[in-house]
Amino acid sequence: MNKPVITGMGVVSPLGNTVPELWDALCAGRSGIRPVSFEGDAGYSKIAGQAQDVTPAGMGPKEIRRQSRFILFAVEASDQAIRQAGFDMNKEDPRRCAVVVGSGIGGVIDIHDNSVIMHTSGPRRVSPLFITRALANIAPGQVAIRHGFQGANRCVVTACASGTQALGEAADLIRCGRADVVLAGGAEATVFPFGMAGFAAIRALSARNDEPERASRPFDRDRDGFVMGEGAGMLLIESEAHAKARGAEILAEVAGMGESCDAYHVTAPLPDGSGPARSMQEALNQAQLNPEEVQYCNAHGTSTSLNDAGESRALRTVFGETGPIVSSTKSMIGHLLGAAGAVEAVACVMSLRTGIVHPSINYDTPDPECPVNLAANTAREMQVNAAISNSLGFGGHNASIIFRRQS
Repeated sequence: MNKPVITGMGVVSPLGNTVPELWDALCAGRSGIRPVSFEGDAGYSKIAGQAQDVTPAGMGPKEIRRQSRFILFAVEASDQAIRQAGFDMNKEDPRRCAVVVGSGIGGVIDIHDNSVIMHTSGPRRVSPLFITRALANIAPGQVAIRHGFQGANRCVVTACASGTQALGEAADLIRCGRADVVLAGGAEATVFPFGMAGFAAIRALSARNDEPERASRPFDRDRDGFVMGEGAGMLLIESEAHAKARGAEILAEVAGMGESCDAYHVTAPLPDGSGPARSMQEALNQAQLNPEEVQYCNAHGTSTSLNDAGESRALRTVFGETGPIVSSTKSMIGHLLGAAGAVEAVACVMSLRTGIVHPSINYDTPDPECPVNLAANTAREMQVNAAISNSLGFGGHNASIIFRRQS
């Protein structure tokens, strides 16, 4: 069976549009949450983790206009991953190169804007670009077009688990020999009034508008909801044999992946955390690791009451009372929905490579319902040989993925 390894990574995030920018800010405990920059009523929450605009290399104004924001994010992050990996398509069989991108909502901005046009100006004014900007699967399609990847092309839509499940599917394509190389990750752009109003309507967002940098506080007793974020994370995953044959630097191994469904409620997780406990155990089984061999967990850690408590119970079920060191990237960049798991995967790989676990900030008051071994407020220096990342989505989707350090 082929071993899937990571050779390149790229990000677009509220803390920068390169991996070094993001990682330096995370390790420093710096928040990217700010008051929203747009006009319009987004409901009671007025804060978010907004990414800067991106212009992928070689794209002119006309081509930029043809792409939805989340697609541009995916393309930019993919370009970065390709560059870091030193990947040259001229030396590859394009039919053995695949793309898998997750997105929870896709081009919701375009759906909203064209709906308004339809109702105010009539159907003839709807943009001819509407469909190809709005469909979630156009993100992997555009990435494939840009880089000439002619193999499997998939879009994963499992809400906030999308990015992690995309990475798991990529690893499976490598393991079963259906691809040599896969560009995989997630992209999302929902930080605009309509997108935020939807989550505000179900009372999911933080209302700490006067302290945006302190609003996302996973596992803290005084958390009051998650903070919306946007961006993308893309990783180049290839078989170990293929990577070594072309002389690529291997950043980490995708050691195992697990998934489950709560089959309980559309938005609320199972209170006992048994769903994510199953996905974590399945990931451990595939990686052939014992719980004590995992030093770090990048938690889903959304800063919502039920989610944090359920994930804490799941961690205790699988790893025992002590368990691995835990932190939540969302404490600093907010919740990137379908892109969250991919960006958090980048953070896991950086921990493996640097021996640093970034902090989970805004942890002031311990919650007895969340007894996790948190890297609270300050980064930890420690050797990380294996790291697990959790992503839990509306619909009851649970996904866990394990990355292993290469010696």
